[in-house]
Amino acid sequence: MRFVVIGILLVLLAGAVYVGHYGWVSAGDVTMPAWGWLMMGLGIFFTVVVGGGLMILIFYSSRAGYDEAPLIEYEGPDQEPKARRQKKRQWKKVTPHA
Repeated sequence: MRFVVIGILLVLLAGAVYVGHYGWVSAGDVTMPAWGWLMMGLGIFFTVVVGGGLMILIFYSSRAGYDEAPLIEYEGPDQEPKARRQKKRQWKKVTPHA
């Protein structure tokens, strides 16, 4: 089963490489100006910065314990959690004034 999955992924990789090469070659002798290279470089740079920042936040939240399940404290074995032991609201009957 593992080799089937690896084979399928390799076929997908080969297809992506083929499509990328075909797109690159079919463009012909198109030259890109310097500002185009600059913008492409800035786009790549900021994409890597945002991706790296999100990965840092994932590792930070995992290490700091923000990904843990919440802990509900009980006062005794037969009691409800503190958050649920609130007074029930008493609604007053409202009558319109005529």
